[in-house]
Amino acid sequence: MSNVRTLAFEIGTEEIPAFDLKNATEKLPQIMASALTDARIAFGGMEVFSTPRRMAVVVRGVEEETAQVDETFKGPSVAIAFDEAGAPTKAAIGFARGKGVAVESLEVREEGGAEYVFASRRIESARTIGLLPEVLRGVIEAIPWPKSMRWASYPEVFSRPVRWLVALFGDEVVPLSFAGAVAGRHTEGHRVLSPAGTDIARADEYEAAVRQLKIVPAQDERRALIEEAVRAMEADLGEGFTAVLPEKTLTEVVNLSEAPTPLLASFAEEFLAVPEEIIVDAMLMHQRYFPLYRDGKLANRFIIVSNGDDRFADNIIDGNQRVVAARLYDAKFFYEEDLKRPLEAYVDRLDEVVFQEKLGTMRQKTSRVCRLAERLCLDAALEAEEAGKVARAARLAKADLVTNAVIEFTSVQGIMGSYYAEAAGEDAEVAAAIADHYRPRFAGDDIPSGIVGRMLALADKVDTICGLFAIGQLPTGSSDPFALRRAALGVISILQSGLDVSLDGAIQDALRIYQEDGVPFDASDAHASIKDFFVTRMKVMLKEDGCSVDAIDAVLAAGVWEPVVVEARVRALDVARTDALEAFADLSVAYARANNLRDADAGSLYDPALFNDSEAALARSIEAARTEVAEALAGDDYPAALAALAALRAPIDGFFEATMIMDEDLALRANRMKLLNAFVEVFANVADFGLLSSKRS
Repeated sequence: MSNVRTLAFEIGTEEIPAFDLKNATEKLPQIMASALTDARIAFGGMEVFSTPRRMAVVVRGVEEETAQVDETFKGPSVAIAFDEAGAPTKAAIGFARGKGVAVESLEVREEGGAEYVFASRRIESARTIGLLPEVLRGVIEAIPWPKSMRWASYPEVFSRPVRWLVALFGDEVVPLSFAGAVAGRHTEGHRVLSPAGTDIARADEYEAAVRQLKIVPAQDERRALIEEAVRAMEADLGEGFTAVLPEKTLTEVVNLSEAPTPLLASFAEEFLAVPEEIIVDAMLMHQRYFPLYRDGKLANRFIIVSNGDDRFADNIIDGNQRVVAARLYDAKFFYEEDLKRPLEAYVDRLDEVVFQEKLGTMRQKTSRVCRLAERLCLDAALEAEEAGKVARAARLAKADLVTNAVIEFTSVQGIMGSYYAEAAGEDAEVAAAIADHYRPRFAGDDIPSGIVGRMLALADKVDTICGLFAIGQLPTGSSDPFALRRAALGVISILQSGLDVSLDGAIQDALRIYQEDGVPFDASDAHASIKDFFVTRMKVMLKEDGCSVDAIDAVLAAGVWEPVVVEARVRALDVARTDALEAFADLSVAYARANNLRDADAGSLYDPALFNDSEAALARSIEAARTEVAEALAGDDYPAALAALAALRAPIDGFFEATMIMDEDLALRANRMKLLNAFVEVFANVADFGLLSSKRS
């Protein structure tokens, strides 16, 4: 019966950035499991722990010795492995070297009526304790970080300086060193609550030892502790009180503390006169506090998550309240100063802000967005009143970027512009559009609520994408500093909301405006790149929304790429394959029969004078279907277009039954090929049905 032990491995560091720690902790189990498996070390269960200053894994049921393994590998045939004199060839020598055996030890065996060489080797059992130093060092080196560095004079790299290592196999210390830290059994404690740390006698005592140091060692446990304490505070405060715990901030707080203690604090009610977005920004973004609301309105209460000694809670609360007060005094001052001038007065100062070096200032961008918005309003046939509101919103949209409040609290850009517009007496729709035009800001965010905001957001995003593509600043796999992918998804979402605007037209208008402003670029190349960019984003969106891949490819292959049209056609195809199986089967068979026999190079200008009765009937059906499909597409009635195509099944079947395509008369043969091409052309206006399977993929 084999013997097993527990393995405890801890990497102690300076504080690791919160999100880096979260991602690394999620990958650590797989890294450790792979490392043990690769070393042929059998193990049972595994637990992972992490705090800002440590990453640890406890593996239970680790075998004390690896199993002996006998391996056999099949190599090349004897004819290839040996020459005529019986000497091993390069193939045999290379095979033996690759398997770690002497070429003389290769064996000849018969398999399937032929002879091959085989290599056999035995991997002896090994003590796990002897393998672990290399395994654990490999684990450290395999942990992924956005940025690793060398620390002090050590050659190894890691996210933060490594201060200590715990490596215990049962009660034995695994001999290991990394970046100046030598493995032992001592772990450091909480900087305030247990600074002396402790020694761990055995690996299976690791978790208990860390908890004795007043540390909560697991991310999920710290999260649950915080959420439970917040719920208790809400209940104590009374009905109507609700705390807001955004996922990003909560994740950060969880991974900034080793012993989180939520505490309730407050600020002076006078600050509630400041727009709540600034107050929330000051709390969440700058201080990582959680704001409290009462009946949907911001209250002058907030929650701190302390990583200190709760015996000094009053001092901690007082200190944090002082910090918040200072921030809110600043916010109040900036807000009141900004209100002394109307929002319009800030527009000319946008020349102080560079949008992009080659594309000019935010003032120049504002001018372009105004002109593009005007053209989009014409395309959408907006009433003059609405178009006027779009124009006004476009002029003022970026003005708040030079206000004191936004310079200090950047995340409230647009929102503050809306407040300032309202205070200056601007139209309510204009003010709302200024706040909304950055939307959607992230995946799942709402698009602008009104037509004015949607038109402004569309113009702003299309201008940004076209300008940056024009100067070659395309996003890469690892870099998208202007968030162009997000902007493209936003454009598509806005168009899908029912905004009757051509994306292709918007892109061409935006590129023309850049040319009018003297920006040098190849408009044809830029247009092609932008089109490909949007097509890729559409494919991603539709696939994530449940549309089948082959239907997406089939529609795009037809040359259609307006987002609304693509989505409607793709969904119609998917519905046809699930809800109208017979009609779709007719459509598919009709297309396949013609497409498989036709000669695409023959053209489609057939001569009716050469027709027999079945050819004439098919030609009439083609022309009727062409008209019906065109009318259906013009009315965006894609199910009707598919039905018209499906109706061609009977005429094409009759044609094939009565007609020999490959007639000896070359003129008849060529004319029939042209007729088949005309038949397929009707389908091509809808989708490339050759890319579709009979069932949804």
